[in-house]
Amino acid sequence: MELFHAMQIFVRVVEQGSFTAAADSLGYSTPHVSRSIAELESHLKARLLNRTTRKLAMTEVGQRYLERCRGIIEEVKLAELEATGAHLEAFGKLRVHSPNGIGHYHVIPLIAQYSALNLDVDFDLSLSQVEPDMLAEGYDVLISANARFADSGFIAQPLGSTYSVLCAGRNYLEERGSPESLKDLARHTCLMLRDPAFPKGWEIDGFDIEEIIPARQMFSVNVADSIAQAAKENMGICLIPGYVAAASIRNGDLVRVLPQIRANQRNISAIYPSRQFLDAKVRTWIDFLKKWLPERLFVDERILQGQASEVLASKP
Repeated sequence: MELFHAMQIFVRVVEQGSFTAAADSLGYSTPHVSRSIAELESHLKARLLNRTTRKLAMTEVGQRYLERCRGIIEEVKLAELEATGAHLEAFGKLRVHSPNGIGHYHVIPLIAQYSALNLDVDFDLSLSQVEPDMLAEGYDVLISANARFADSGFIAQPLGSTYSVLCAGRNYLEERGSPESLKDLARHTCLMLRDPAFPKGWEIDGFDIEEIIPARQMFSVNVADSIAQAAKENMGICLIPGYVAAASIRNGDLVRVLPQIRANQRNISAIYPSRQFLDAKVRTWIDFLKKWLPERLFVDERILQGQASEVLASKP
């Protein structure tokens, strides 16, 4: 900053033609201006100005340096305008991370709607089951479906909640029958989703997981869509997040079993580093999520409650 300050003074001295005139225009004392030029020349180990009692004259080095300084000062001004305007107008690339399921079923449709309204914002979306190091990996917004998101010092904007439900394919239930209680699951094939948010597997209040499902896990996988597909193939009963189950239930590919059971509760939040100097693209995207994601989760809930025929997909 001191070097940049000296560069600005040097340019003003040349433009004004004297130390005194430059000092007056900048609001500094003449000795301050003179000292800044001297320190700049000492730093560069080059003479920029030849001084007499009556006038200043640039050296050849000074002339070249002047053009460079003017270019740098202009670039800094443009950078300041861009940075200070970033909180006013949404533009640039928005890096977002989301869990696979909610990203596929809700985040991507919302990005499509947001993008139609904000043409100057580009999205770089990453989907995975493991939440990343937000700052180290450079994400602007992290959408979390982790029931136990750690207090990291970031801002967490609640967007709603959801839960997992038990589902199976129609042919499986026709062949094996539908369980009437959780204890009946012991005689069924249970498909297991490996979810880092729920390392113990199925978490149902009041029940010990080891008592209600067979010890043998005939099939397990780490992606909710894949466990849903296995259930569609009539491989067994699965426990999947509501936003994954809703689409398959509405399409008739899966049937919810034991509809009174709500397991693996999830709180969905938008995580971002700070409210201070919040970039417009981040602010408008979070506002958009706040408005529309709860609506989409509500539609899921209606479907899970067997009211699919009454529900039309909510569109921003």
